[in-house]
Amino acid sequence: MALKLFLEPTLDNPVMIASWPGIGNIGLVATDTVRAQIDAVKMGEIEPWDFFYPKKIVIRDGVLESLEFPTSTFYYKNLPNHGVVAFIGEEQPTDGIRPFAEGRKAYQMANMVVDVAQKFGCRRLYASGAAVSLSHHSLKPRVWVATSSEALNKEMTAHDNTILMGRTDGRTDGGSITGLNGLVLGVAKARGLEAVCLMGEIPDYLATAPLPHPRASRSVVELLSEILGIQVDYSQLDEMATKIDDVIGNIYSKLPADIRERVEHRKSVRRATERITEEEERWMKEHIDELFKQGEKPDERAS
Repeated sequence: MALKLFLEPTLDNPVMIASWPGIGNIGLVATDTVRAQIDAVKMGEIEPWDFFYPKKIVIRDGVLESLEFPTSTFYYKNLPNHGVVAFIGEEQPTDGIRPFAEGRKAYQMANMVVDVAQKFGCRRLYASGAAVSLSHHSLKPRVWVATSSEALNKEMTAHDNTILMGRTDGRTDGGSITGLNGLVLGVAKARGLEAVCLMGEIPDYLATAPLPHPRASRSVVELLSEILGIQVDYSQLDEMATKIDDVIGNIYSKLPADIRERVEHRKSVRRATERITEEEERWMKEHIDELFKQGEKPDERAS
């Protein structure tokens, strides 16, 4: 396994933003949006051979040309106030059983990402993912925050539209962040970096649907734009959200009446400041999983 750096720029007071696929691809879309908006330049990659199987064979003019693997790419940009290193992983290395990475390969990849953060002097690492909550798709998604210190908690929750994870979630375990979007934060903290996770809110009844949730990604980008001091054009995210809204409406119309009744109540009594309780999580999961098993899935082409 190897880390390949094509460029080694000098960065001013840099931070890192890192993300892999997750529920609704909320963090991945947010990180890639920021990368595109600041016009970040590709500077390196983690070679895939020890982490992934090929995802397809490339054929040109009828000739087998190469194997194509998921990419794990680093980008950089010097902004007026500080530098940014962005990492985007197309896939999480898995054992084929669980959807999110864990174990040796995940730990190795997380350490390689933090290696780059430290090499370029990043003082803080932001990761991003999803927060499954008792929200409603018509409400503006909030950003759940988990950090490596109380001081960072205060800093992050001083921004609008943020909720501190674990304070009012009604769970006995305090919550968790699965896969590399969580693991990289633990590695960063253990190695002396400030660590922040920004989780866009997704309603519990959409968490198993195979489509992105661009409205939640937009909320994360809005927060990152404040933190980084950048201007963002949201037109692409808004266009994507408009398309996905039709798919969500179709899913929602097919939910059983008793589920819709519970969900509609959330619009008048916003319980989105509470993460889903264990009891309600089980109840909703049983009913919604049954719905998807019956083939009532959204059109995946919409994503």
